[in-house]
Amino acid sequence: MSKLIIVPTPIGNLQDITYRAVEVLKSVELILAEDTRKTGLLLHHLNIKTKLLAYHKFNEHQIINQIIEKLNSGIEIALVTDAGTPGISDPGFLIIRECIKNDINIETLPGASAFIPALINSGFPSDKFCFEGFLPQKKGRQKRLLELESEERTIIFYESPHRLIKFLEQISEIFGNEREISVSRELTKIYEETIRGNAIILKEYFSKKPIKGEIVVVVKGKENKPVKKQKIKNSN
Repeated sequence: MSKLIIVPTPIGNLQDITYRAVEVLKSVELILAEDTRKTGLLLHHLNIKTKLLAYHKFNEHQIINQIIEKLNSGIEIALVTDAGTPGISDPGFLIIRECIKNDINIETLPGASAFIPALINSGFPSDKFCFEGFLPQKKGRQKRLLELESEERTIIFYESPHRLIKFLEQISEIFGNEREISVSRELTKIYEETIRGNAIILKEYFSKKPIKGEIVVVVKGKENKPVKKQKIKNSN
């Protein structure tokens, strides 16, 4: 029976791949990869010879019908991205939607995703949170931050190294300098670090050295102080 299997891959440390993920990557007939070169390095490390096909945001609309035809022929295909879980700020949504439309089985393996360890490391409430991923680079960016200013849940963002300082400035301007922030960088890798503080402290820290690696910014939700009820005085 045809099946699309969503396979998370390590976000840095190759030891984080699961036994089950390795077995799936060995057994399927084809692996759809965001970057075949990066996935090729992972497969080489795991001694896996499965055929690769490039599948990314620039070609997914062009080749989606071709993939659906392959799946309808009765084969199993795995979908991976460069790091983490497909569909989380990475290609995945379109092919999953098309598989559902075509009654093709979908199986999603649990595994690595950068925002979960960043959320836990932040020390902010994690029972309820809001995942925003990457904000628009230009149009709509400030508008979305203004909408999120009053969000009471912990908010998680992905950000690129070269935009981190600007992002912290925007948080300072819109959320205020008292809002607590946690920035995690290079998660699971040798130079992993999580720095906590307000926007001013974090901007000062990251301005002193080159910023490299994947960035996850976690912002504490707005604390709305309860309104004190005024006692009604009896004039009688």
